[in-house]
Amino acid sequence: MTTSRPTSGDDIRSAFTRFFEERGHLAMPSASLIPAGDPTLLLTTAGMVPFKPYFSGDETPPSRRLTSCQKCFRTTDIDSVGDRTHHTMFEMLGNFSVGDYFKRDAINWAWEFLTEVMRLPPERLWVTVHTTDDEAEAIWHREVGVPMSRIVRLGDKDNFWGPAGSEGPCGPSSELHWDWGEEHGPGMRVGDETDRFTEIWNLVFVQFHQHPDKRRAPLPAPSIDTGMGLERLTSVVYHLEGRGKRPSAYETDLLSPVVRVAEEIAGVPYGEGEETDFALRVMAEHARSATFLIGDGVVPSNEGRGYVLRRVIRRGIRFSRKIGVDKPFMARLSEAVVERFGARYPELAAHRRFILRALEREEEAFSRVVSQGLQVFGDFLGRKAPGVDIVDGGTAFLLYDSYGFPLEMTQELAREHGLDVDVAGFEAEMAAQRERGRASGKFGGGREAQRKYEQLGVEETAFLGYERLEADTVVLGMWKDGIPAQEARAGDSVEVVLRETPFYAEGGGQVGDTGELRGPAGTVRVTDTQRPAADVIVHIGKVAEGLLSTGDTVRARVDAERRADIMRNHTATHLLHAVLRRVLGTHVRQAGSLVAPDRLRFDFTHVAPLTRQEIVEIERQVNDAVLRDLPVVKREGSYRDAVALGALAFFGERYGENVRTVQVGEETPFSFELCGGTHLNRSGEIGMFRIVGESSVGTGMRRIEAVTGRGTESWVNQRLELLEAVAAKLNVPPAEAPSRVDALMAEVERSRKAAEASQRDIARKEAEALLERAVAVNGFRLVAARSKATTADAMREMGDWLRDKLGSGVVVLGGVFNERPSVIAMVTPDLVAKGLKASDIVRAAARQMGGGGGGRPDVAQAGGREPSQLQAALDAAAAAVRVKEG
Repeated sequence: MTTSRPTSGDDIRSAFTRFFEERGHLAMPSASLIPAGDPTLLLTTAGMVPFKPYFSGDETPPSRRLTSCQKCFRTTDIDSVGDRTHHTMFEMLGNFSVGDYFKRDAINWAWEFLTEVMRLPPERLWVTVHTTDDEAEAIWHREVGVPMSRIVRLGDKDNFWGPAGSEGPCGPSSELHWDWGEEHGPGMRVGDETDRFTEIWNLVFVQFHQHPDKRRAPLPAPSIDTGMGLERLTSVVYHLEGRGKRPSAYETDLLSPVVRVAEEIAGVPYGEGEETDFALRVMAEHARSATFLIGDGVVPSNEGRGYVLRRVIRRGIRFSRKIGVDKPFMARLSEAVVERFGARYPELAAHRRFILRALEREEEAFSRVVSQGLQVFGDFLGRKAPGVDIVDGGTAFLLYDSYGFPLEMTQELAREHGLDVDVAGFEAEMAAQRERGRASGKFGGGREAQRKYEQLGVEETAFLGYERLEADTVVLGMWKDGIPAQEARAGDSVEVVLRETPFYAEGGGQVGDTGELRGPAGTVRVTDTQRPAADVIVHIGKVAEGLLSTGDTVRARVDAERRADIMRNHTATHLLHAVLRRVLGTHVRQAGSLVAPDRLRFDFTHVAPLTRQEIVEIERQVNDAVLRDLPVVKREGSYRDAVALGALAFFGERYGENVRTVQVGEETPFSFELCGGTHLNRSGEIGMFRIVGESSVGTGMRRIEAVTGRGTESWVNQRLELLEAVAAKLNVPPAEAPSRVDALMAEVERSRKAAEASQRDIARKEAEALLERAVAVNGFRLVAARSKATTADAMREMGDWLRDKLGSGVVVLGGVFNERPSVIAMVTPDLVAKGLKASDIVRAAARQMGGGGGGRPDVAQAGGREPSQLQAALDAAAAAVRVKEG
């Protein structure tokens, strides 16, 4: 019986998974868009990325046959998104063999799935193979039955997947292409410059190992890595179902629900104009991409993944403005994305609130950026010399670096004014900034650092510090001022490598241990411990006395009190992380930390400042876990088993096959994380936890600073001493200090208001006296005098009252405030109409005081540096009035 073809994106995804499960494959869930433990990648770009440790042999796969539908993100074609074919985020269907089946099965199963399950007409499918791959061509032609006329041989550019770097696994590939029909390119073949064909499935035959000199040697166990875009296959199925001549993913059930919401927001229909369609597609695609990125813990920023996210969001906003959208919309579109994909990707629904708030805040921030950036760009246009037709790199960089204005937007604005942008100059400014900001680490790290120690025969240091704080060991190597040395004497700064050590090297946010190395002839005070290369621990310090030599047997002793303080803060950090996820939501992810002896610092993803109530509740829950004195259980095992049991792993961290877990609470874990740091045995040893600071460290990032144990005791004592000191000054018991302060503040406020009323009364009486002494000048009255007002504002109020009472006249008042003379002039409207200007009057006064001034024709002010010349300044102002009228 012939089964019907799957016709929706969800059905196609399910059919693919089911097909390969039936053929012995283990279905794996989609990994995060943030590659775990792979610093070589910014984002997950292909289905095989989560399986790289299996292909490299670093880890053992749970099955030799795997299949997945992996969410992927690529920025290569971001500027083309909005057309009918390009995307940043997409779903990749894949089947994988790790040293199990090879070309024959991969090819036959691909053909079977497309032609029998998806019922694609075989005559519409073309195949490419590498120019050297006779084996693949033979399988396609002789076993599958594809005619040679539809098999095309292509070179390395199209059909060879190289290693990730200069060496590693690689191999030829074979692609399946869909033919949209002769009318889209008569006589054309795959590989020609034509849009007649769409690649839908890529089969990579991982059969070689490439050496640094480019030699390729056969692998003993070849593997398979395939990838097929769900969006592309769904578009082909829609075409075959008669739902469009050449539908794009935007017309399929995968993205059309989001496009419909974009139509409602913009108030324009999809399908009636390419310019509006382009913008609607950008809005929909970028909303989906941003939603998935934030759902996996990325927050907008100016670097790395955060910059990719920010660029996607802002590009979506820019194109929405081209079709008249002038209000925030990203959150509304994101809701449509969560509605459409939340069932398949539950992290979207789980983090919905955080996703929407992050988008709302970024959109608000971008509105401010646009406003500021347009003003700076306008200033550039105003000062640009005639004939200049380029925006210099410095201006473009200023817009980007100081105002967050994307280079793409500067280029767009420039085009609108017939200008180019000096991109090379912009890149040079960026490179200079990176050079200025590049941190020079304590050690070079990486392979170069590893070689430094290998040259002296030092390859690794065994760490004993989980179980003990003292150990007898041997000095394997030593460096004095960065140079290998056989011995060091009192006063010398040294780096020492031991055979084994109880000293913990800085890592995972925890600072390095301090202590001492005591040898037969000398002692080294250790001030820091670092791990400059993967397996080498280096003790940094100074020879305190005597002599230390390579080969000495030494007693390595960690500062136990300091280590205990560090462990209190580290275990408390785990409790804090768990409570933050309980109180604020599971969107909270660690973004950085510092575990020191005197404090802890924890950076995490969250879009809003914590309220006082939230801080109080977080403290309460952490201290409750402390008081329950929960056991802290440390175990070692495989990474996969730990994650399967629920251990929290941090995206971006590199984990080996074997990991250490820290679990607080045994039967019902309060906290369960992967962590290589040192910890207490029970939570009660923390003593007490107190949050001492909460602040922002960037868009979508918050920071909590806290103390524990002796740090909390010190913090509490300082505040008690402060309270007692305040109470003593108030002459009340400490418990009554707050109410006494409230009473004093109320008394001060009453006194302030009474003083202001008294000052106003005095000023009014002074003003009345000055009014009586007004002199007549050519038909109007002039008041020019030194005021007794105590502030410039009070003198201005007096001037306003006098001007209103004069009817027609001029007021010139002066005073000295903060040892600086000041003069204010006011002219009634009738005299302003006759050409008398307050600004001319104060300029005459300013010349006498050694200062300057200006303002409006009716009100102006001057200041100076010479208080002794105030009266001369008032006389000069009055004279200027008479001269003007004369």
